[in-house]
Amino acid sequence: MRNYMIKRLLLAIPTVIGVTILIFFVMRILPGDPLTLIYGENTGIYILSEEEVAAARHSLGLDKSLTEQYLSWMGDVATGKLGTSFWRDEPIMEVIARRGPITGQIAVMAIAMSWILGLPAGILAATRRNTRFDLVTRSLMTFFQAIPSFWLGASFILVTVIFFTWRPPIQIAYLWTDPVANLKMTIGPAIAMGLGIAASIGRMSRTTLLEVIREDYVRTARAKGLAEKVVLARHMVRNAMLPVITVSGLHFATLLGGSVAVEQAFGVPGLGTALVQAINERDWMVIQNLVLLYGLTFVIINLLIDISYAWIDPRIRYS
Repeated sequence: MRNYMIKRLLLAIPTVIGVTILIFFVMRILPGDPLTLIYGENTGIYILSEEEVAAARHSLGLDKSLTEQYLSWMGDVATGKLGTSFWRDEPIMEVIARRGPITGQIAVMAIAMSWILGLPAGILAATRRNTRFDLVTRSLMTFFQAIPSFWLGASFILVTVIFFTWRPPIQIAYLWTDPVANLKMTIGPAIAMGLGIAASIGRMSRTTLLEVIREDYVRTARAKGLAEKVVLARHMVRNAMLPVITVSGLHFATLLGGSVAVEQAFGVPGLGTALVQAINERDWMVIQNLVLLYGLTFVIINLLIDISYAWIDPRIRYS
């Protein structure tokens, strides 16, 4: 196990470096920078002299070569100083520390909800194959998989506003300071994203469980006289969990980086909203650090998924 973890960590290093290079050069290839909004011919709001423009570019480090800019950014990342927002003059680490817990909590709530709804539905659909319950469950799973999460979020807001005169709070409220206000702010996005993931997990658990049901060790367990509940819990579900764990981990990583549209729909002040604001303002430093954070999260979660396989399935051994 230790050797495997070391190998996976070593493989993750070039992946992370590749992500940083891609983010850096894509940001430089795209037209426009923060100064374009200030003095651009069509979009500029101020008229700056050449000296003022040069001083502004120097403050942003834009007068350096691309190699120097990249190494400077990597130095900031290595020391944990991710720079400062151009427009708000706020350290980016403070932005992440303030908004990150909200986005993380929504992702955790969505995954928890998907397991609570999707896993039992998939198990019952597999054990009652081709019954009316199975047909209805599969239809609902397909329906919620096909609907975008931001559309569900917009519909949720519309229904609650019209029928219950409820509006989600727009100020940050943490679970440990104001649990009620926090849940009002996060429950809507969690439901909107969790239903689609629950449908995906339900279909995956149903499919894998149907494959496990045909295995020899399941027939042997039944032949020994074990109760059906024991066979289901000890032999069938546990051995069918690996694909479900994989899908859940990938969805969780995607939630952290892909909650932009849902956060915008609900007006949640999370990292997704911060990313949209930075893109609109061409705030390079904020954009590239947030995208890097999403990339690192994806790599770390994939590593944890691989390591969890041996704990879930004792037959797996890493050499």
